Amino acid sequence: MSDQKTPAWAVAEADALAARSVNCEPPGALAEKLAEKRPLRVKLGVDPTAPDIHLGHTVVLQKLREFQDAGHTAVLIIGDWTARVGDPSGRSSTRPMLSPDEIDRNAETFRRQADLVLDPERTEVRSNGEWFAGMTLADVLALTSHVTVNQLLRRNDFATRMADDRPISMLELVYPLMQGYDSVMVEADVELGGTDQLFNLMLGRELQARMGCPVTQVSLTMPLLVGTDGVQKMSKSLGNYIGVTEPPEEQFGKAMSVPDATMAEYYRLLVPAEPGPTGHPAAEKRRLGRLIADRFHGPGAGEAAEEHFNRVTRDHKAPDDVPEHVLGPDDPVHLPALMVAALGLPSNGEARRLIQQGAVSLDGVPVADLDVARERLSGAVLKAGKRRFARLVAGD
Repeated sequence: MSDQKTPAWAVAEADALAARSVNCEPPGALAEKLAEKRPLRVKLGVDPTAPDIHLGHTVVLQKLREFQDAGHTAVLIIGDWTARVGDPSGRSSTRPMLSPDEIDRNAETFRRQADLVLDPERTEVRSNGEWFAGMTLADVLALTSHVTVNQLLRRNDFATRMADDRPISMLELVYPLMQGYDSVMVEADVELGGTDQLFNLMLGRELQARMGCPVTQVSLTMPLLVGTDGVQKMSKSLGNYIGVTEPPEEQFGKAMSVPDATMAEYYRLLVPAEPGPTGHPAAEKRRLGRLIADRFHGPGAGEAAEEHFNRVTRDHKAPDDVPEHVLGPDDPVHLPALMVAALGLPSNGEARRLIQQGAVSLDGVPVADLDVARERLSGAVLKAGKRRFARLVAGD
């Protein structure tokens, strides 16, 4: 179908579905597919390399939801096998491999959290282990015959590592081919991804054509959301993330740390139906925090989170509903271990770092000791950072 014959309504619908995207390749192909007046199969592949979803993930998940709402089929591929390889996109080093058990646990959590954005009743969930687990060596060799090493090394991240004489594993070279084969197996009309995924998405289209797939996919990429540091893309490993299942108070507090310069992008990508920021940055961050908390915890969660923020951060008071933690029999008490148990810190090392930074207090008084007398702790409010509290009580 030529561009001149593509109906105006299909062009308009394609423009709407591609809103906020960076790439929609090849040009005009999405409108041509829409003109066929059939539900498109729109693919998003995710590797369960971490258990939790943050707001960066929701940018592309929300785009998939928009295709669902327009009557198309969302195909969510949980990459239980590609996760064993590790996606090299945008990376300057080889990604550590995960165990199958870790991948399975992460995949289950990811499925549940994705339902906070997608309509589960209209989502086709697949695992690429369905086709990769039963492959023989002959099958793998046949698949690799469809691409050349030259093609794969054109990726920017591979080319950079080659120039710097940094290693590229054979597994990483196979990864784009595996992702492309996913598109063949589910007959994807459209594949979504971040801007760092464009090479993989375009390779999937080429692989579909070479392997006789009845469709070839449109590649649609979304911007990568910058983290709360305002510098690097949002990532749990960098600590600059806002998680979708974090308590509303934590989400609101983190939204207040978003740099002024990146706030407009947060509004554009996370709450596109809302007007962008036009007022004072502090007020607009508060609005953003309320919108995020309401979205993932229900109406009213944002207002309650703001009240909590005002009491704890602005007025420097403990929240009204400080959880209690019963002290064990040890005396003295090792404070880092207590912080992990009472405040949910991820590790003793993280707790020690906060103590060294002067970010830990007992009843408002900074504490620098790693071991503290049990008597001093009993009845005190333990605080770490800006938003973690626990009231310590003596056990029997």
